[in-house]
Amino acid sequence: MDIFVIAFWVITGVLIIVSLIKDKKKTVASMKKSKGMMGNMLGSIVAIIFLIGLVLTIIPPESIQSMLGSSSTFLSTVAAAIVGSVTLIPAFVAFPLVGSFVDVGASIVPAVAFLTTLTMVGIVTFPLEKKEFGTKFALSRNVLSFGFALIIALVMGVIL
Repeated sequence: MDIFVIAFWVITGVLIIVSLIKDKKKTVASMKKSKGMMGNMLGSIVAIIFLIGLVLTIIPPESIQSMLGSSSTFLSTVAAAIVGSVTLIPAFVAFPLVGSFVDVGASIVPAVAFLTTLTMVGIVTFPLEKKEFGTKFALSRNVLSFGFALIIALVMGVIL
């Protein structure tokens, strides 16, 4: 555990104690409610872990490293951005998946390009967006989102 995780645990503990002192009944009720919400999410969390394991089993780490590694950052970034643009995965699945890609050797720039286009660009949802908002808006939003996703990826590469 790093210092940030420890700090979050300490802050959480202190705030729970303060909340218990302030109003024990509300604190216990909210903890029961959050326990129920966590129980409802447990299936999704297990599914995410299973999906990530499945993806990492099907695609060996060497392939991920060669495709998204630092050998050709520009090409791998553009390819990752295109794949992210046409993929429809919920963000709560995408974040741990991209983290796993980075852990097995993917460069940060293509990983961020994949993640940002995955959440910002919607090729799969384009027909619905076009129907609801019009072609000009949908096309403009997707093109601008793609461009900004690449900029975000490049900035993250410079920062990290």
